[in-house]
Amino acid sequence: MNRRLYVALFLALSFASVSRGDDAKSLDGTWLASAAELGGLKFPDDVRKSIKLVIGEGKYTVTVGKEPDRGTVKLDPSQKPKGLDITGTEGPNKGKTILAIYERSNDSLQVCYDLSGKARPTEFKTTQGTRLFLVTYKRVQP
Repeated sequence: MNRRLYVALFLALSFASVSRGDDAKSLDGTWLASAAELGGLKFPDDVRKSIKLVIGEGKYTVTVGKEPDRGTVKLDPSQKPKGLDITGTEGPNKGKTILAIYERSNDSLQVCYDLSGKARPTEFKTTQGTRLFLVTYKRVQP
């Protein structure tokens, strides 16, 4: 249960209060996790399949199972890789800022979060002994 809350919060935070612009609008919509790993290990399929991320109007809601997390996200598409600052406003990550990177291609979105909150990831991979969380999302078509 704690793992689900933790993941939900970070996912939600990664898309919170988005700075508006073409890049931000391209992330608006509903996304489902198609792959995930935490600290170099594959994330359990039963939990991954319950992850739903909704982004719109500069806010996000991420649900893992039935546990929602809400917040704001600040995108920085000028960084290489593109940066995300996620701040939780409701739920398990309330008051926390999580640094992440993201990459979108068509209907696929990849995000790597540093759940420790210490530093922004520099690449889209995780390693054992870290709190890096890598998720690939697929957009749900309306």
